[in-house]
Amino acid sequence: MIQVEENIIRLKEEVSGTCQKLGRDPSEIVLVAVTKLASRELIQQAMDAGITDVGENKVQEAVKKYQGLKSPLGPLKRHMIGHLQTNKVKQALKIFDLVQSVDSLKLARELEKELQRLNRSLDILIQVNTSSEKQKFGVDQSQALGLIQELGQFKNLKVMGLMTMAPLTEEEGAIGRCFRDLKKLHDQVQREFEGSPHIQMKFLSMGMSGDYRIALQEGSNMIRIGRAIFK
Repeated sequence: MIQVEENIIRLKEEVSGTCQKLGRDPSEIVLVAVTKLASRELIQQAMDAGITDVGENKVQEAVKKYQGLKSPLGPLKRHMIGHLQTNKVKQALKIFDLVQSVDSLKLARELEKELQRLNRSLDILIQVNTSSEKQKFGVDQSQALGLIQELGQFKNLKVMGLMTMAPLTEEEGAIGRCFRDLKKLHDQVQREFEGSPHIQMKFLSMGMSGDYRIALQEGSNMIRIGRAIFK
C-alpha cells in the first residue's frame, strides 16, 4: 500500500535538511506533486497531507483527475508541466493555473489569443532545453532571450520564470551543469527585463524525484516530484 502522507513528510524533511545545509529557507521551495502516476484517491491523500500544487503532463489526464478535488488548505494550484499542443490550448485553460512548458512563439500566440477571448491572464514559465537533447522539448538556450523578449509584448501572458529537465543520467556533474545554465539564464533575464510588467523571474522550476537535491544546490525554488510521493 502506498503511504502518501509518510512519503510527503519524509520528502519535506529531506528538502528542509538540504536547504539548511545550503543556508536556504525551505519555506521558499514550492513542491509540485506530479500526478502522472497517481489516481484521484492518491492525489486527494496528498492534498489532505498538505500538498497545494499539483502538476500533470497531459491535458486529458488532468481533466479526469483534477475536477472536484478539494484541498483543506484552500484552492489547489494546477500546473501544466508536459508539452502543450496548440490544439489543446482551449481545454488546458479551463484546468490549469500555470503552464510551465511554453517553448515557442506559436504556442504563446495561441494562448494569448484564447486569453484575450476569455478576458483573463495566465502565468507561464519558459521551458528551456538546457541538456540540448533532441528528444526533449524546450526552447534552445541561444533562442530563449529572444522568445522572452517577444512574450514581454503580450498583454495576457505573464512570464513568471523558467523550467528545465535534466538529462537522464546518474552523472551529477552533467545534471548540475544543466541546472546551473538555467540559473544563469534566469539571472540574466532578471537583469535585462527588470521593471517589465509581464516578465518576472519569480520561479526557477528544476529538479525531480531523482535530482531535486542537486537542483536545490543550484538555486531551484520549485521542484516537481512524482515518484517520491506516489510510489
